[in-house]
Amino acid sequence: MLCNQIRIEKGKKEMQKYLLECCVDSVESAIAAQKGGADRLELCGNLIIGGTTPSVELYRAVRRNTDIPIHVLLRPRFGDFLYTAYELEILYEEVKLFSSEGADGLVIGCLKPDGELDIEAMKRMIELGKGRKITLHRAFDVCNNPLKALEQAIELGVDTILTSGQENSCMKGMDLLNTLQKKIEEEKQSICIMAGGGVNAQVIKSFLEKTSLSTFHMSGKITIPSGMIYRNERVNMGLQGISEYEIWRTEEENIKKAKDVLKGNRTN
Repeated sequence: MLCNQIRIEKGKKEMQKYLLECCVDSVESAIAAQKGGADRLELCGNLIIGGTTPSVELYRAVRRNTDIPIHVLLRPRFGDFLYTAYELEILYEEVKLFSSEGADGLVIGCLKPDGELDIEAMKRMIELGKGRKITLHRAFDVCNNPLKALEQAIELGVDTILTSGQENSCMKGMDLLNTLQKKIEEEKQSICIMAGGGVNAQVIKSFLEKTSLSTFHMSGKITIPSGMIYRNERVNMGLQGISEYEIWRTEEENIKKAKDVLKGNRTN
């Protein structure tokens, strides 16, 4: 009896598939992510503020220089996910634009003032996406009821939920992530929970040991110095406390280390 159970559990593990998505906001980072072994890119602009919609020219340049799937983040600005009518119209047009460009997936999320998902806005974007893979981004992490939002995402036909478990890091949110994953498994749903927020090789190792999650999202970024020789340190163009002479880039080795952890568990 015990041997049969072991064989069943082994069979389940052998069927398990692992996916590593890398969030990038430059061609250089996208190339490094692919070289490191990323299975998929989430392309955005301005990763330093959590990501915004990338330019179409950035998308085209990344497409020319990589050959793994690209999911495009659609977020019109920094800040919350309660959007005005003007911002929603921009999002709808961006859905059409990146769908026509051949994006493999779209990364979206809208909320109402009470923290509920804006179902109508998301439904509209999904319809305009015409069959693109859909990820509900970390708007999920600031919604008022994650279990309800999970059910709504399933009804909408969302493929993936990117979440840190409603905490600043996925390690802190592991309990909720585990709860969501178990609910999906119990209900035999096909939606995927993708852990994000502070992901690295060691974090992935912990998740593989303690949960059944199989999909992870990371940037693998490091800070590199600007090539500028002349520097006017008195002027700050953006967020206070962040140097204008530092650049965030994905480090190939960080992605490789994470992928190596998954390879140790990958059997397909």
